[in-house]
Amino acid sequence: MSQFLKNEKTVLGFTALYIAPALWTSLSGGKMEFVMYVAVMGILLVPVLILHRRVSLHPAALWGLSLWGLAHMCGGLVEVPSSWPTAGDSRVLYNWWIIPERFKFDQAVHAYGFGLTTWICWQALHWTFHANGANIRPTFGLLTLCVAAGMGFGALNEVIEFVATLTVPETNVGGYINTGWDLVSNLVGSLLAAFLIAIFARDASTR
Repeated sequence: MSQFLKNEKTVLGFTALYIAPALWTSLSGGKMEFVMYVAVMGILLVPVLILHRRVSLHPAALWGLSLWGLAHMCGGLVEVPSSWPTAGDSRVLYNWWIIPERFKFDQAVHAYGFGLTTWICWQALHWTFHANGANIRPTFGLLTLCVAAGMGFGALNEVIEFVATLTVPETNVGGYINTGWDLVSNLVGSLLAAFLIAIFARDASTR
């Protein structure tokens, strides 16, 4: 890989600033679920960097991924005030009802994260066609493919959470209903991303 650019170093530095304390908090608090998640984030960092060095992801996508990781770490480790409505017994940020009994912080993070993933899939698809001498526009078919890819990565996330429930005694993953709402949130985020791509990427040169 070539030398990191200033923006890339800044994103990596920012990410390291919250991963280190998140790992320490998880270990000291016995939250092995999040120790596993931090390890998964470290593993995923490698293919993301490889993809970026090849495709040159939009700077906003890099920052978006870092902020997604921050939201995930805070969601499972930061406790909300007792006056805030939460689902379940745990008072972590993930269980906070942004709209009581209707919309949780967890669902917002899912929609955001896999909407972002859908946009990254579009960037990779756009680059692939462009590298082979073809210009593409955000047609219904191509956007459907990107939404399906975003949803596929969302499903992979649920597999990782399922593994956590099998390997870690106590987790805050939730049950079948929670998984269902996670998938719905992933779909909403992916569809919203596709809608925005259709609006802002009409020019074939725009990612």
